[in-house]
Amino acid sequence: MILNHLWGLYAHPKQEWKSIERSHEGFSASLIHIMIIALIPAICGYFATAHIGWSIGAGDPIRLTQASALKIAVAMYAALIGGVFALAYLANWMAKTFGAKPDFSQALELAAYTATPLFMVGFAALYPELWFLMLAGLAGVSYSVYLLYSGVPILMNIPEERGFIYASSLVTCGLVLLVAIMAASVILWSYGFGPAYMG
Repeated sequence: MILNHLWGLYAHPKQEWKSIERSHEGFSASLIHIMIIALIPAICGYFATAHIGWSIGAGDPIRLTQASALKIAVAMYAALIGGVFALAYLANWMAKTFGAKPDFSQALELAAYTATPLFMVGFAALYPELWFLMLAGLAGVSYSVYLLYSGVPILMNIPEERGFIYASSLVTCGLVLLVAIMAASVILWSYGFGPAYMG
């Protein structure tokens, strides 16, 4: 079932990782999970920027035109899915160094379920206050990192000590991917793909 591990990852993560390991729903289930869960930040971000507006200090809320917000939401959706696949590829590639031999669908499951709390933070965009988004983002990142550290030994079938180093390497790769996506955004903005604000 789609999203069937969502509650378990929050309520009892280690048992849920074991359940994911036993069932191995495969590539298509992970892909559907990613495609649905990545809609949350894209849709909430679109609605917040086009209809609610962002308050930065004093003054009226800043809003984007609907066309600009839609373009950015679609780009965000593609970047989120691409980022999860890139992390899965890196997880699969690095696994051999740590004595694991997963197939790509296992690495994709790890990346998809680890990214889930981070994508769920997208709901926070519906209350577009900077302090609230920073706190929600910090909570999402923290829980995603926790899921990664707890899931690597189980899903990749490697000892916990080696799993800790492997997970730390993946966190570093994830940060590099995030910086690469941000840099690509800045480059695209400089070529005329930046936001268009409402007057």
